[in-house]
Amino acid sequence: MLQFLAAFLVSAALTLLVVRALRNRGQVTKDHDLTGPQKVHAQPVARVGGLSVFAALAGMVVLSWVAHWEAGLSRHLLLLLACGLPAFAAGLAEDLTKRVPPLPRLVAAAVSALLAVHFLDTAIRRTDIWGLEAIVAFELGAALLAMVAVAGMANAVNIIDGFNGLASMCVVMILLAVAYVAGETGDRLVLLLALIGAGATLGFFLWNYPHGLIFLGDGGAYFLGFYTAEVALLLLLRNPTVSPLFPLLAAVYPVFETVFTVYRRRIVRGRAIDMPDGVHLHSLVYRRLLRWAVGKQDAAAMTRRNAMTAPYLWMLCMLAVVPSVLFWDDSRVLGVFIVLFAAVYVSLYSLIIRFKSPRWLQLRRGSPPRR
Repeated sequence: MLQFLAAFLVSAALTLLVVRALRNRGQVTKDHDLTGPQKVHAQPVARVGGLSVFAALAGMVVLSWVAHWEAGLSRHLLLLLACGLPAFAAGLAEDLTKRVPPLPRLVAAAVSALLAVHFLDTAIRRTDIWGLEAIVAFELGAALLAMVAVAGMANAVNIIDGFNGLASMCVVMILLAVAYVAGETGDRLVLLLALIGAGATLGFFLWNYPHGLIFLGDGGAYFLGFYTAEVALLLLLRNPTVSPLFPLLAAVYPVFETVFTVYRRRIVRGRAIDMPDGVHLHSLVYRRLLRWAVGKQDAAAMTRRNAMTAPYLWMLCMLAVVPSVLFWDDSRVLGVFIVLFAAVYVSLYSLIIRFKSPRWLQLRRGSPPRR
């Protein structure tokens, strides 16, 4: 659609401007920590890609208003940007200062979610999950569940934002799934909101993958998580035939990654849940499946291995996105696929962490490295 293309072109152009402007300057915007447990890049890179995505969506507000694309489109876009501003600003502050702890960022995302509940009425009033229906029957419960879900999604996108193209492409997949279902239900407003968000994210992706010329940063990750969750909630609000489990399955990869990380850090290891480590599933894929590059530390090898990591997780994300769009109105089937995804994830993680991953998953060049 025209709106998708426009958002892509605006975002790609703005991201290119940011990349070129910060290539030899803007040291405060760059991630100079190359030794942390989750660091896999070879040289400092700007972490402010979220700025171009946010600015592109702001530009689409003006463009949609001038072009009269769809009644209410510019208003909803503007409200999404305004409500998402606390989450975006808190993340961007961390990108620039490296001094904003996870809790204040999570609180900012929760504030953004509550603002959306107030201005966009995106409280969760349907769950099709036993036990939660009684909670969402009350306005306070519906609002609090939306706050938890949206803030959790914002944090989830930030957690999987560890490799070039990983988080941004997963967001594109989820938004395109929402767009498809919106098209099936005839909801043109949500369709355009999802397509514009996907287009703006893909414009950033163009410069992030495969070479990592710019990073999404916490600001971009938190905002895109917020935006994706809110567009999905608008779909549920406006279309009662859509199962409330549809967005959960579509986004189950980043969501389950977050839940599993909390379990792994707190229950298994007895550590604080905000303590970073290098054993996320995407980190294990990078270190243990792409064996031909293990041990090489030159920039070219690290960049190539980085770029080869994301497709593994894209496929995992697709395992959830595809059935979500096929069975978007059937909660029972969606629930089964959510359980199946959890089983596949845990099994895959268990195999890789114990160096027992299937040979067909491993990429080798020459002799495998010693452990």
